[in-house]
Amino acid sequence: MRSKIPSGSRARLRAYFLSHVGQVLESGELREASGNASEWARRVRELRTEEGYQILTHNDRSDLKPGQYLLLDPKPVPAFERGISKETRAFVLDRNGFTCQMCGAVAGEPHPSDPTRKTRLHIGHIVDKSMGGSDDPSNLRAICSVCNEGARNLTLDRPSLQKLLIQVRRATGADQLEVLRWLVRKFPKQAERLLLSAQSSDARSGKRTSRS
Repeated sequence: MRSKIPSGSRARLRAYFLSHVGQVLESGELREASGNASEWARRVRELRTEEGYQILTHNDRSDLKPGQYLLLDPKPVPAFERGISKETRAFVLDRNGFTCQMCGAVAGEPHPSDPTRKTRLHIGHIVDKSMGGSDDPSNLRAICSVCNEGARNLTLDRPSLQKLLIQVRRATGADQLEVLRWLVRKFPKQAERLLLSAQSSDARSGKRTSRS
């Protein structure tokens, strides 16, 4: 008796991945497995974002080459971006400065844990949906692929302002300058206003000194 072939390119790809768990798959064989669908790559992304399958690419692991895919586990995890609109996603990314809220990695830049791969951001829940969390923007944050692997159902407390300032003050001058450069890149308008305010304050202070 012949086995039933799944209909639809996404179903074909799902079946192919599930029959090759833990194996590196090339884009050519995935295209063929999809029935040579023109948008096979989009169907793969849907398996990740809509169905929750942990399909990794070179953006997720440095040992994978462009065009290679790897399904880690046959059991899908809760798809953390399911049900989140494009508008909400754009709002959260902009609000978080296109920066991972756990490790500080910036979208598109080399990841701190592996400079050979670029940072890719997703939208994650602060309180996971399985624990009662909602899709409201107040419960969403930008999170990179690396942190997301270890952050499911886990929420880390943000460092307090006092602890953060202590760490910055203890850092070397070179590291403090790097922090400053990062802050200026993230908040260019606010940095410009602060600089103008400081210059204005210095000018007023200079006038008072000359008068005295």
